[in-house]
Parts: sequence; structure tokens; C-alpha cells
Amino acid sequence: MEIARDRYLQQLIIRKENGMIKVITGIRRCGKSYLLFTIFKRYLLEQGIKPDQIIEIALDGIDNEFLRDPRECYKYVSQLVSEDQKYYLLLDEVQFMPRFEEVLNSFLRIDNLDVYVTGSNSKFLSSDIVTEFRGRGDEVRVYPLSFSEFFSVYAGEYDEAWNEYMSYGGLPQVALFKSERQKTEYLKNMFKNVYLKDVIERNSIASIEEIEILVDVLASAIGAPTNPSKIEKTFKSERQINYSNKTIAKHISYLMEAFLIMRADRYDIKGRKYIGANSKYYFSDIGLRNARLNFRQQEPTHIMENVVYNELLCRGYNVDVGLVDLYDKNKEGKRVHKQLEVDFVVNRGSQRSYIQVAYDMASEEKQKQELHSLRNIPDSFKKIVIVNGTQKPWTNDEGFIVMGLKYFLLNEDSLDY
Repeated sequence: MEIARDRYLQQLIIRKENGMIKVITGIRRCGKSYLLFTIFKRYLLEQGIKPDQIIEIALDGIDNEFLRDPRECYKYVSQLVSEDQKYYLLLDEVQFMPRFEEVLNSFLRIDNLDVYVTGSNSKFLSSDIVTEFRGRGDEVRVYPLSFSEFFSVYAGEYDEAWNEYMSYGGLPQVALFKSERQKTEYLKNMFKNVYLKDVIERNSIASIEEIEILVDVLASAIGAPTNPSKIEKTFKSERQINYSNKTIAKHISYLMEAFLIMRADRYDIKGRKYIGANSKYYFSDIGLRNARLNFRQQEPTHIMENVVYNELLCRGYNVDVGLVDLYDKNKEGKRVHKQLEVDFVVNRGSQRSYIQVAYDMASEEKQKQELHSLRNIPDSFKKIVIVNGTQKPWTNDEGFIVMGLKYFLLNEDSLDY
């Protein structure tokens, strides 16, 4: 059964033959290789490209181990390229090659070679490629399956699919497993023996116990504002472990570089500036997060917020957490300073939206709580409340758009309502 990844195929198509290295990044096992070697290759063949014009190299396989040598790889590709036609190089897991920047830079000088590479670590993109290629590296970020991609191959109704996705996430292999036992064992094994092991080995981390506990702390607190200093205090008070905030910050950056977690920074909406004190962390796949906690802490409120955050990133939005400063009166009638939070400040080009994610808005008190921050934003950008359920979008008396989670997840342009 094939899961369509049309969003990413279109991104590759519009970048075809643009003179840049197409760098496909994302967490391991999210479908990068399948996208490149199956879906995109099939597209090329359908466009009349001959098989001998497509050069495929997977560097994580033992059969291509010799091609991890930069000189051997360049020599091998150069021998396959003749001047009379266009060639397409599909290079998988490029981080296995030392000095790969130099090799890719050399490939750029071959005019009739269009290069596509995948990598599972963002460090090589953010530092090496940007520097070496002077803007000639073009990133396509791939995420685990969105809910709509998952739902497209799910044999059941929406409610069942949402409960499944909320528990086991969107890694493509997990979506194809039939039994819950398969799903749980795969996710737990992948987290410990692939993702975390990869981070520890790649960065030569000696304090293994500490980073394992750090992952647990972050998994337990998705969507909660925190920072390395707060986490350091938690380690000291609750576990009697000395784990400096500098080391914590470094280890968090390693987890982000492996695309395991993502950070949303806090933005002062009225002051129009970023606030560095606290950030929120979300997992790139909610199933991996749940597996790390042995599927114990499955709070639907926080999981829904994490899923919405991931969906916004998949759609190409820049996503921050919003803060609204205001002065209000307390119960005694005294004027007090308050900071209200807006779950997400969402930007793409000139488009901006403010989004509140509300699992439950049944009571009047809950409605007041969820809408209070939106009411105090002094501009006219769109204000959206995403509520759990299947409600179609509607606009309330204050001009806020309220839409059900189902509509948001299954409609790519739902924010344009």
C-alpha cells in the first residue's frame, strides 16, 4: 500500500533543474528515501527520463560503502555522466560521507547533473551547506505523515483514525502495521535504538543517563513553557543530579538537529519582539513521544496542541507562541499586570493568523479563558479557535473563526476560511 506524499512531490517538481542542490531533510524513517527513490523517480520516468539518466546511491547500505569515500563517489558519478543528456543524481543519507560538502560543490559544476540528496541531521544543512554553497542549497523538509496522509490509508472512520493517530503518530511504517503490539514495540525500539542512540553516538555524549531523563522531561511537558535553567533546577530538586543549563541547552540542540523535537519561541504581540526567557518544545512525531513515556501520559489537550503545531509546520508556516501583555483588575479591584498566551502566532509571507487550540469549550468559563487573549490583540489579523470535534467553520459575534479539528486537519487551506 502506497501513501501519497503529494505535498513533497510538488516541492521537488518546482525545484527540478533549478541549478541548486535539493536537500531533503527530516527525522529518520519519515519517508525521505521513499519519496526520492520511488515517488520522485517514478515521476521522472513518467516525464520520459530514461532509467540510465537516473543515478541512485544509498550511502547507508553496505553495498555502497566504498562510495562514502568522497573521491570514489565523485569518480563513480562522473563516469556515468556524458555530455549529451541530462542526469539526475539521487543521493541518500549524505551525512554518511565525510567532506560531503566538497563533493556536492563539485557536482554543482557539472552543468547537466541535477542533484537531490537526503539527510537525517539538520546540522549539515544549517552550517555546512549554507556556507559552502553560498545559497545554492535548497531545502525540502519532510515530516512524518500528517493526519490527512494517515487518514488516506486508514480503514475506518474519522474518530477511530484520530484516536489511533493521537496514540501512535505518523511514522509511515507504523501506519502500515496492523496490531497495536507491533506499533508500540516498533516505536519504543526506534526511539531507544535508533533515534536516541544516533544522537548519543554522533555527538559523543558521555552523560547518557542525563540526556535520557532530559528526553523524558521534555516528553512530559510538551506545550509547557520552559528553559534550560528551569530544567536544571528540576534535576537538582527532584533527582539530585547536577546537570548544568549549558549542557542541557547543548543536548536540546542535538535533539533538535536530529529532528526529534522542535522549539517554538515566544513572541510579544504588542511589543512586536521575541522574548528569550521561555520556549515551548514539541515532538516531531507524537507516537515517538508517547512511546518514550510508555504510553502513560496521553493527555488529549497537549497531544492535540502538538499535532496542530506539526500540521502548521507541514503547511509551510512559521509558528511562534504569542504573548499579550495587559493590565486587568483582580478580585479586590486592584490593577494588576497579566500575560496572556496565544497558542500559536502563524506567519507565511504577508499572511498572519492567531490560533487558540481548545480541546474543550463546552462551559462558559472555558470559553472566556480560551478567548480572553484573542480579545486583547490590538490588530485585525485573523483569529482562529480550533476545537476538538467535527464542526464546520463558523464566525462568532466577535469575528473569531471557530472550526473543528477534523476540518482543520483535512483541509489544506483551512486557515484561508
